[in-house]
Amino acid sequence: MIHIYYAYLSEKNHENLVKTNLHKFPQEYQNKIKSFRRWQDAQSSMLGRLLLYKGIKELYGNKIHFNDLRYTRYKKPYFEDSFVKFNISHSGEIVVCALCDNCEIGIDIELVTNVELNDFKSQMTSKEWDNVLSSNSTEASFFDYWTQKEAVLKAYGNGLTIPLRSFEILDNKTQIKNEKFFLKKIAIDEKYKCYIAQNVNINQFSITKYNQNL
Repeated sequence: MIHIYYAYLSEKNHENLVKTNLHKFPQEYQNKIKSFRRWQDAQSSMLGRLLLYKGIKELYGNKIHFNDLRYTRYKKPYFEDSFVKFNISHSGEIVVCALCDNCEIGIDIELVTNVELNDFKSQMTSKEWDNVLSSNSTEASFFDYWTQKEAVLKAYGNGLTIPLRSFEILDNKTQIKNEKFFLKKIAIDEKYKCYIAQNVNINQFSITKYNQNL
C-alpha cells in the first residue's frame, strides 16, 4: 500500500508550527529553515518533513530516525539502511508526502494556472502535444502530462539528467531505459493536479489530511 499525507499552508499558524516542531530535526535542517526569507518557503519545506515524520511514526514506529536521512548524487533523499521509500512535493498552498515500503515512488502536485503552452512544447513528445491540443481542456491536459512526467522523474531518481521529452506517457504508463513506471491520479483538490509514479503497479492507497495542529 502507498500512504499519502497532505496539508495546507497556514500563515496564521506559522510561528507556532516552527516553535512546536523545528527542534525535532537535525541542527543543519533547522538552520536551513531559519534562512528562508519567505514564510511560505520555510513552511513548505517544514511541512514536507513533518508529514514524513508523522507518516513514519504512524507506520513504522521508532525504527527510522531523521539522522539517517541521506541524499543520492542526484539529490534524492532516502533513509540509510531502510526499506522505506518516500517522496515529497509542494505547489501553491498544498504539501504532499508519499510513503511506501515495497517500490520506488515519486509524487508531484501542481497548482493549475494560466501558462503559455507553447513555452513547454519542446518538453513533450509529438503524441503528447497532439493529445493536449485535441483535448477539451488544453490547460488541464497539459498539467496532467506535466505532473505525470515530474512524478516519473522523481521516482526514477536521476533528476533533470533525463529530458522530459525522452519518455512518453501512454495510458498512465511509461518507461525509462528498461524500467517501467505506472501512474495513478490522486484526488486532493480540484484546483490542483497530483500524480504518483511507481515502478510496481500498486492500486491500494490511503490518503490522510493533516491540519495545522501537527
